[in-house]
Amino acid sequence: MRFLAALFALVALNVQGESFEAKVLAVMDGDTVFVQSGPFKAKLRLVNIDAPEKDQPYGKQSQESLQSLVGGKIIHVESKAVDKFGRTIAVISIGDINVNEEQVRRGMAWAYSRSREGIAYARLQSEAQQAKRGLWQQANPQSPAQWRKLHPSEPTKHAHQQPHKSQPQTEKPEKFSNLACGKKNYCSQMVTCDDAHFYLTVCGVQRLDTNKDGIPCESLCGVLE
Repeated sequence: MRFLAALFALVALNVQGESFEAKVLAVMDGDTVFVQSGPFKAKLRLVNIDAPEKDQPYGKQSQESLQSLVGGKIIHVESKAVDKFGRTIAVISIGDINVNEEQVRRGMAWAYSRSREGIAYARLQSEAQQAKRGLWQQANPQSPAQWRKLHPSEPTKHAHQQPHKSQPQTEKPEKFSNLACGKKNYCSQMVTCDDAHFYLTVCGVQRLDTNKDGIPCESLCGVLE
């Protein structure tokens, strides 16, 4: 139960540097996964990388690459921070594979790091560029940051928000509630965007995505958290 205590401490107290095991329930895009650790479910954002947006070239391939690495598997999570939206910013690994680095090595994400680890990520990106792997097969690939600027009406991931320095909380955040399939079927029943994503991606409630753009319940998720 140690990893459960670590996860709860991370969420409730914004503790950094904890690690735990979790099962991947859904791969939301090339750098975001939805996981479960014991009774808790959470969205994890992979640190040091930025994957193409879903509607951007190679967005689908990036998501499929991450799915092939971790989909439905037990991963090791090393938390680095909690952002202002309550997401855990983390390095995830499976066996000896650093998944964050592997996405860059495959050419499925840009290196994005201001830490000491940035040199390693930049080297992996350079190797992928030279080998023309993944998105680097394009003549002039556009970074996700540039894409978001040119598509301001598109929902964004707020990919690189600074960690949120909030006061410790005593209650479990809503997005870590013990969700279960079969309880909700309509947007009017959703409390948060994470609820809607869970029911769409994990439970398969397709009516939540009326325009089939991958974004459930536009009133809640017009801008993704």
